[in-house]
Amino acid sequence: MPQHETVPGDPELTVIIVSYNTRDLTLKALETLYATTRQTRFHTVVLDNASSDGSVEAIAAAFPQVEVIASPENLGFAKANNVVAGQATTDWLLLLNSDTECHEGAVDALLAFSKAHPEAGITGGRTVFPDGSLNIASCWMRITPWSAFCSATGLSSAFPKSRLFNSEAMGDWQRDSVREVDIVVGCFMMVPRELWNRLGGFDLRYFMYGEEADLCLRARALGYRPMITPEAQIMHLVGASSKVQARKYSMIAKARMTLIRDHWPRAWVPFGRLMMRLWAGSRMAALGFVARITGRKREAAAKWVEVWSDRRDWLKGY
Repeated sequence: MPQHETVPGDPELTVIIVSYNTRDLTLKALETLYATTRQTRFHTVVLDNASSDGSVEAIAAAFPQVEVIASPENLGFAKANNVVAGQATTDWLLLLNSDTECHEGAVDALLAFSKAHPEAGITGGRTVFPDGSLNIASCWMRITPWSAFCSATGLSSAFPKSRLFNSEAMGDWQRDSVREVDIVVGCFMMVPRELWNRLGGFDLRYFMYGEEADLCLRARALGYRPMITPEAQIMHLVGASSKVQARKYSMIAKARMTLIRDHWPRAWVPFGRLMMRLWAGSRMAALGFVARITGRKREAAAKWVEVWSDRRDWLKGY
């Protein structure tokens, strides 16, 4: 099959890519998507969130078969995916980040796995960094009072490969086996369109970060069991369109606080809020001490001062 062509016939899958000032990365993502998908009939839609780097024109020129939606404003990740998914007519949807590269047969393997495991509802694959090393961030377990405590006190950082102390990251698992997880990350997430519609898509309160966690937890509440397969592998750069670290951490904190509020028993929410304060405050204090005594870690210390100063905002959640 020529590099930029799809399997003939009516598509069964809509691949959704949301881009924001990632022209070259998006072009590479599309190139590898078409070069490595040999069995699946699919249609690709790129929604560009008001990029200023010529993404729309470059994508349209290089991939005329791709449907490009040029949004005049930045809709955010959640709303952009909802817009495209709401217009899709295929049985399956695949969310694919613009900073990914598909490995051979990744999409084919994930769709076959999804069809074979309808009980999963939401499925994903294995992600690696450009050097081939494991990128664990294809999936997570949910935030629990214990995991929030471990994160706040630094236990998860001190023992990153511990199942006990780093339960959210499943630190002892190399993503090399089929496994149920709580959360499939939206960089490479497949879901039946019927289930997506039943869930109402992403909750639009989550402008960035946390939206896929909320979606998966709502699917689990309906009885589904999201799953990961190592047979479907992609490269994911992570954070290519989010470079301002302090702002990123504040947004992650805001999303985590919202997930705690939405998915924990109400009586436990104050504890979660306390752990979030400890998470940011302890890092600000520790790095500030190191910076003053040794002159090192000044940039990291400044980042956590900024995150801490934003606490009144992120502690409220979305």
